[in-house]
Formats: sequence, C-alpha cells, structure tokens
Amino acid sequence: MHDPVVQATSLGKQYSGGFRAKPIQALSDFSLTVHRGEVFGLLGPNGAGKTTFIKALLGVIRPTSGSATLLGQPIGTPASRFRVGYLPEQHRFPGYLTAVQALDLYARLSGHDAPSRKSESVRLLGRVGLAEWADTKVKKFSKGMMQRLGLAQALMGDPELVILDEPTDGVDPIGRREIRDLVTWLSQSGTTVFLNSHLLSEVEMVCTRAAILNDGKLVGQGSIAELTTAPAAYEAQGTPVDAGLPGLPDGVTHDGELPWATYRIHADSPEELTAMLGQLIKAGVTLRQVTSGKRTLEQAFVEIVADAEAAN
Repeated sequence: MHDPVVQATSLGKQYSGGFRAKPIQALSDFSLTVHRGEVFGLLGPNGAGKTTFIKALLGVIRPTSGSATLLGQPIGTPASRFRVGYLPEQHRFPGYLTAVQALDLYARLSGHDAPSRKSESVRLLGRVGLAEWADTKVKKFSKGMMQRLGLAQALMGDPELVILDEPTDGVDPIGRREIRDLVTWLSQSGTTVFLNSHLLSEVEMVCTRAAILNDGKLVGQGSIAELTTAPAAYEAQGTPVDAGLPGLPDGVTHDGELPWATYRIHADSPEELTAMLGQLIKAGVTLRQVTSGKRTLEQAFVEIVADAEAAN
C-alpha cells in the first residue's frame, strides 16, 4: 500500500505567454504521492493545473522544474508509461471501426499477439458493459457508450496504474454506477486509479484520498474522511432554542426549525463535549442524536478553494 506509484516533487510548469505577454505558471512547487492500490482523486476549478499535471506525468509536456516518477521510473521515459492505462477527457475513435476492431488496434499497440487480440477485446467490452455492441460501428455510439469504450482501451494490457480524466462525463446514472463499481473492482484487484473528475459526489464515493489544486498550487489533500470532517468537531440534533439565551455555551451555533435544529459544537475532547451538551440540556434543548461533524466533499472543496483565494 505504501509503494509510491505516482511521486511528484516540487513539480513546476511555466508556459510562455507569447510576444510581450506574461508567462503562465500552470504548476508551482507541486508535490504529491499516490500509493499502490489507492483510488486517488485530483480536484480543482477549471484552469487549476489538473490537465497540466497529467500531461507532465505522461510525458506529453516537460515540466520546467522539479521531478516526478511513475511506477518508479522517471516521467517522460517509455518505461514509465509501459504499465499505465489512460482515458483522456476528449478521446476519439475512428467512426468506421466497430467496437471490437477499435480495441484490436489498442491490443496491437499493447503487444498482444494475433490469437489473443480478439479475446482480450471481447473480454474488456464485457467488463465495461458493451459486449452486445461489439460489432457495432463506433459512429453509432452515444457519448456514454464512447466513454465506456475509452475505459476499455485504458484497461488494455492489465495496467498497474489507470489514469482517468472525467470517466463519467456524459454517462447516465446507471452507467456511472457501473463505472464506480469497475473502479472499486480495479482497486480491490491491486490496480491504482488516479481520477480527475468534476463530479465531486462521484469522487467522494469511490476515492480513498484526494488532492485539491488551485492556480497551480496544492491547497488541500487528505483522505476523504479528513477532507469531509466539518470545522465543528461534532453536530447534535435537538429541539430549537433561542440562540440568545444565556445558557447556550460559547462555540456552539445552531440552525433549523421545528421539530429539530442542528447544533455545531467545537469541542477539543469528549469531556468538553459532555460539558457543552450538559449546558444545552440546561438551556432547554431536548437532544435527539450526537455525531461527528461532516460536510460533503463539494462543500469542503468550495471552502478550501475560497480560503486559498482569500489568502492570495
């Protein structure tokens, strides 16, 4: 689990702004580690540097500073990409080919011999739910079906690392669930998945850890549980009470109407939590339940990015 599959150290990328234009710093001192078997999410607003980072990992562009490795090999070398599968956001297949013919092309590039190419292509089409469309020309595919076909080609050759750029884009809810199940299966089988997606609810459901980029800089990272832990350590549900009552303890806020309000409690220890709950009860609150404070990944993302922009 602790074997680094992606290792970036102080990675930077600057694009020339052209004649008399200011250079664009797409990545700045970006360091990141992804361990074997993880499902790792890369998040950020448009223009944050996510695609630049992926292109640098795959050797499409050269970083201007820092270093990185894929599967222990320096990025930009054929050896670093040999065991990597990649689904780009804007992928294309020749429309005149059938699905199985398109995958046959990638099977050749992966080094499969003639006898195994068709069986491997059929196997992968079944894995992504396109078995019955194997002999249908790609030009007849919907956008969601194209995404599934792209995912199949990314899995060609049983890669150790799969990089997915917006894998559920254009896919219906049932298809998204099937892709989530596939990502989970890949992780359980030991494949590392590096996921870039704007659908934060999807990331929250499948990823083990995530990093947040903003203006080319790393502004947050951690496990999904760490990122979604609310600033308030605990939340309690109970009957509403006037926030102006003297008995309401400091560090407690609440919102909501009858029958239940949510109290957000900042407590540094179970003993402090118990004392605050006691004060709430004295203030006339009937408690229903107490839980650790949570927020969605989308809420965490918005707050972290806003804090980063305010700091700049």
